[in-house]
Amino acid sequence: MSNILWTVPTQGSGKIIRAVAAIGGVPLELPASYEHFVDNKKPEFLQKFPHGKIPALETADGFTLFESSTIARYVARLAPNAGLLGADPKDAALIDQWTHLAESEVDIYTSFVFGLVKGFVSPYSKPIHTTFVERQLRALKTLNAHLATRTFFVGERITLADIQIAGVVLRALPITLDAPTRAELPYLIRHFETVANQPQIKDIFGPIEYSEKAAQYVPPPKEKKEPKPAPVAAPKAEKKPKAVENDDEEEGVPAAPKVKNPLDDLPKSTFNLEDWKRQYSNNETRGAGGSLEWFYKNFDAAGFSVWRFDFKYNEELTLTFMSANQITGFYNRLEASRKYLFASAGVLGESNNSVISGALILRGSEAQPVVDVAPDWESYSYTKLDLATEADKVFFEAALAWDLEIDGKKWVDGKLFK
Repeated sequence: MSNILWTVPTQGSGKIIRAVAAIGGVPLELPASYEHFVDNKKPEFLQKFPHGKIPALETADGFTLFESSTIARYVARLAPNAGLLGADPKDAALIDQWTHLAESEVDIYTSFVFGLVKGFVSPYSKPIHTTFVERQLRALKTLNAHLATRTFFVGERITLADIQIAGVVLRALPITLDAPTRAELPYLIRHFETVANQPQIKDIFGPIEYSEKAAQYVPPPKEKKEPKPAPVAAPKAEKKPKAVENDDEEEGVPAAPKVKNPLDDLPKSTFNLEDWKRQYSNNETRGAGGSLEWFYKNFDAAGFSVWRFDFKYNEELTLTFMSANQITGFYNRLEASRKYLFASAGVLGESNNSVISGALILRGSEAQPVVDVAPDWESYSYTKLDLATEADKVFFEAALAWDLEIDGKKWVDGKLFK
């Protein structure tokens, strides 16, 4: 048995691993036949790789591994003489540094933008699209500046960092790296072409296509309504099936079939979230007859849970109205979970010294299944609240009443998701 990399030829992260193996001289084969969303759902695949995700590695001695960056590093370790992990611990740390920057500040936004323009993340928002592109460009310029006086990222020869970053650039080329953007990144593009044209890598990366314009969202055409014949009653038009959403992390991987939301299979709850939203909208929050009084009488702790959520990167917030826009953008990306979620969040503090915090009422006992429909859900921390605890109850009520105060910072603006 040889080393097998479970992937598809077009998958960007799979190309990176294959390139690492090629430079290091590590034998690696793709499976003789593999159909995504079929073979990776089979029990024998899930027994080896429980998350059912590709790329996944199975070595000749039966060792299995998943997660692309982990596999790439492991394959690099199998070729110590290739120098892919550097000459010493400092080199190794620098390789990790540049690789992580490319993954967390460049590649992630390629995924976000791809999802937006293809309609996999909806509704489309131009301000959100622009924010993603700007954040990605900031990191690309950091990579570019480092290469102004260097051929490679670490040392004088190709390392894992160079291959990883070239793979990240390859994936971004048709999505965000249009001609004007590439003109701002001459050293990074030169580096990419140096790596991509290595004899061992060239066929793996394939033909390089440079786009003149970045990928843009194109709204679907509006359907023309058929005129109603009169006076004879016409049969109801058959509903058209909705487009299948792509829940995979890369555009090179086939789209997944649409599946039922597991939240719909939870036991029926006595707490009606829509009734709560109407109570909140039509009544004062505090006091007798207020919405909180109704909430405590009707809340079902078995079917719903209450959470605090806080923005992780408050140091990046500037003007308070822009911080409020950050909340609005997050809410827009939560649209697919509207029937499972109520949220009240606010900006506390002042311009250039503010925080974002709020409360969630959501279906089920865990936050992730409800909020992970938003690509940037991990930009927030989530803490489950126990309303039997005085401190948690005070926070929850203040977040709903819009008089929350944290570390001396007072509520200045609020946004609701209902």
